[in-house]
Amino acid sequence: MTLAPEQSTADIASTGLAALRARLAEEMAMLNLPARPWVQPWEGEAAPDADVLVIGAGMLGLCATAALRLHGVNSVLCLDRAPAGEEGPWVTFARMNTLRTAKTATGPALGLPSLTFRAWFVAQYGAAWDALDKIPRAQWMDYLNWYRAVLDLPVRNDSEVTGITPREDGLFDVSVRGEARPLRARRVILATGIDGLGEGYIPPVVNGVHRRFYAHSAELIAFDALASKRVGVVGAGASAMDNAATALEAGAASLDLFVRRPALPAIDKFSGVSSEGLVMGYLGLPDPIKWRIMRYGLDYPVPAPRDSTRRVFRHANAHLHLASPVLAVRESGDGIVVRTPHGETELDFLIFATGFVCTPDSRPELAVIAPALRRWSDRFQPAAGEESASLGALPDLAADFSFQARAPEDQGWVSKLYCFSFDATLTHGKLTSGVPALTEAANRLVRGVASSLLAEDAERHLDAFRAYDRAELLGDEWRPEQIVAGAVPGSSSGAPAEKGPAT
Repeated sequence: MTLAPEQSTADIASTGLAALRARLAEEMAMLNLPARPWVQPWEGEAAPDADVLVIGAGMLGLCATAALRLHGVNSVLCLDRAPAGEEGPWVTFARMNTLRTAKTATGPALGLPSLTFRAWFVAQYGAAWDALDKIPRAQWMDYLNWYRAVLDLPVRNDSEVTGITPREDGLFDVSVRGEARPLRARRVILATGIDGLGEGYIPPVVNGVHRRFYAHSAELIAFDALASKRVGVVGAGASAMDNAATALEAGAASLDLFVRRPALPAIDKFSGVSSEGLVMGYLGLPDPIKWRIMRYGLDYPVPAPRDSTRRVFRHANAHLHLASPVLAVRESGDGIVVRTPHGETELDFLIFATGFVCTPDSRPELAVIAPALRRWSDRFQPAAGEESASLGALPDLAADFSFQARAPEDQGWVSKLYCFSFDATLTHGKLTSGVPALTEAANRLVRGVASSLLAEDAERHLDAFRAYDRAELLGDEWRPEQIVAGAVPGSSSGAPAEKGPAT
């Protein structure tokens, strides 16, 4: 495409995105999307505010919301506690320069070529795509903002969910901070990210240490305040490297990275075995195989990307402590002292990049429903030597991402709740842990939600089937003299046909 020389970069981008929007509309029309709304509406005071409430408007929540609407589930509302444009980690606590995913991953495109990141990027920057290595983090957020806008997704920001309660009439009350009454919904999807069913894990070694001396890597950290400070990071993964690099780039006087293993993880096992077969077929694997795959992943964790690691150690004041689990932390004057098997290190601030734990009972908004949710540890006993408390704490989900109940009497309402977040990985594989398999994940989720809604309204759909009376034949398709005997064709007014052999 050749553009007039007087066009600015912004003009080029605007022109390209307008053309992309038109192309997307054409692709959707060719696929008859969105589908005609088909969910039976509820009437009167009992009517829900939405058939489906999606909690979380990050990339998983947006993808789920889009997939539902494209497949004719039209009464959907997506809530997020963050202001518009700050959903998810991308411009808040994520600190990598680029995504770790290949730039060609189709992500939340839902089978529509013009909805991919690649289409969005090329529409604005053209041939610069060839030179792009990985997707810049902030640019991924820009893409998600466009994705939301171009699909006109119903997202309500600044809406913090404070409670989810099942009702006697089969709906859920979803309480939102500051709102006079709860929102009512028939189905609730938790798309609340990597910590949505729990929290960042901070080891008990800092119990008793004032909170001003440490933070978890998923918290908002004032890195500018760490200039000229002695900073420590606990962990060996990508998040540890990203936080260490950010502290160094902010001017930290020194950076000490504490790793409990004798060497940094170097091989990404999951990348080596990832395939469409694993994406689509993992769900059907026997439970012991699923457990061993994920348990093996704990023994051989995903390494930090090479670029992220070099970003840290290009700084001469970065120091790596291997085979150095943190045994104790104590306050000392205006700082802290970290003790490992190899000695003590004085610091001003410590960052724990120590992952997340699944603890639904710790989330105030899940307080009512959490005790009813079945975990893997409730029914699965791993082989000796393969035990894992962290895996056992994960939800034991159904094939459509719905929760399952610990007690049979709770299964009815529990099955109307869905876990569309990182914590689904033991049941469903790596579909909800990153960008590559989002479309497969969303399609699986939507098939389950659609089946559930259809089954719940089966009698109403049957009544609609019986009541449908739009005639295909109008009586003018033949001449009267062509009628030999019997009733006039098409005059039965929808009465059932007599039983007999098909002709």
